[in-house]
Amino acid sequence: MACTTILVGKKASTDGSTMMARNNDMFVADTPQKIQVIPSKDNQTGKYVSNKNGFTFDYPKKAYRYQIVPNVNVEKEGIFGGSGFNEKNVGISATESVYANEHVLAFDPLVKNGIAEDSMVVAVLPYIDSAKHGVEYLGEIIKNSGSPEGNGVVFSDKDEVWYMEIVTGHHWVAQRIPEDHYAVIANQVAQEEIDFNDPENFMWSEGIQEFVEKNHLNPDHEGFNFRHIFGTDTEKDRYYNTPRVWFGQRYFNPEIDQSPVSSKLPFLQKANRKISLEDIAYILGSHYNETVYDPYGKGSEREKHLYRPIALNRTQDSHIMQVRNHVPEELSTIMWVCLGVPAFNPHLPFYGNATDSDPSFNDTKLNWNLADGYWMYRTITALVEGHYSELIESDRDFVKDCRENLIRLVAETDKQAQRLQGAELTEYLTKRNHEIVDAMKEKAMKYIGELVKSSIDLSKLTYKMDINL
Repeated sequence: MACTTILVGKKASTDGSTMMARNNDMFVADTPQKIQVIPSKDNQTGKYVSNKNGFTFDYPKKAYRYQIVPNVNVEKEGIFGGSGFNEKNVGISATESVYANEHVLAFDPLVKNGIAEDSMVVAVLPYIDSAKHGVEYLGEIIKNSGSPEGNGVVFSDKDEVWYMEIVTGHHWVAQRIPEDHYAVIANQVAQEEIDFNDPENFMWSEGIQEFVEKNHLNPDHEGFNFRHIFGTDTEKDRYYNTPRVWFGQRYFNPEIDQSPVSSKLPFLQKANRKISLEDIAYILGSHYNETVYDPYGKGSEREKHLYRPIALNRTQDSHIMQVRNHVPEELSTIMWVCLGVPAFNPHLPFYGNATDSDPSFNDTKLNWNLADGYWMYRTITALVEGHYSELIESDRDFVKDCRENLIRLVAETDKQAQRLQGAELTEYLTKRNHEIVDAMKEKAMKYIGELVKSSIDLSKLTYKMDINL
């Protein structure tokens, strides 16, 4: 799988929120997703076993309530929980697939039945109390069970965003994103210099320095550049991965001149302005807009298909995990989710302190069903893309109108919610999740009707008599 991740520290955002975001790109264009809330448990028993690779663990006795965005066809595809907040206001986005080089893998091979992406959310999110604790908890699992694949995992809370890269069977490194920085990551080992004298901002697997030294793995004369030691630098990286990082950094820092195929794009950057939720949504929905590399643009046929876009038809869900610091903690977390392709659809807010997402999202059918949020928004994608040049402006108007209304609805919810506490607040936020989904469904269905009419008018099966022929 191939995803794109964006991370933003709280002093780099417009409203002081920490934000982590990712497009969850699957192997095919049709892998239905749903959004569920799993209740807390105080006397949990039993054993979890992955139906993908057999990874197993004993359920801890206590589990926090948490959100999850899994596959619908769990029996065939596996869970792949994707993202969510737990009731302690800790978020996870799992995972960004990353790939180590053959030298490091030769000395620490991947572990076939270790913890993989399909199990990560259910194995970690219900049991952690902070973003840093998430790294520690997952690191302990990897120490004991190993990893069968390379993964970039993000954890967030109200103060911190931590990015963890698991690269071999047992080795990983994590770092706290500086509060005034952002990062864009695209299926490559991204972290650079690791400061082993700064445990407040860096974490790592036991023995990683000795592992590198013993096996002569560091290509640099000095320092510990994680990307250089563990990552790859191939032709595929330069056409499939680095252009996505280039476009994100180009958007946040247009004053910096960089090449889309550069192997030296920095992991961390300071934007030339504060970053908004809408900025992140734009990047997640982008396809090299306003460049010759845009598949819908005016470049040559070679240029338009040269680099892999950020938004794809196989983007199954796109999420922005926001922890806000200007509201009480009990209503601080919002998981903004787009189950349609984000190039054509808005991200909808789901409050973390709730017991449900919405029936139209938590019971998605495997086959097309316009009553499901997943299929409704993907229908918009199919209709707009069918006549892109004629319909894209109407789609942009639709998304802008949705965002305007969503900003207003969230502000209204926040105002009312601050009068409530405890179970009453959770009940209210659950109700608002439903009401916001319904308001957006009304707009989406109206727009689908307009698209159908427009598509009929744009049919090639038309004829006008010209008597002068």
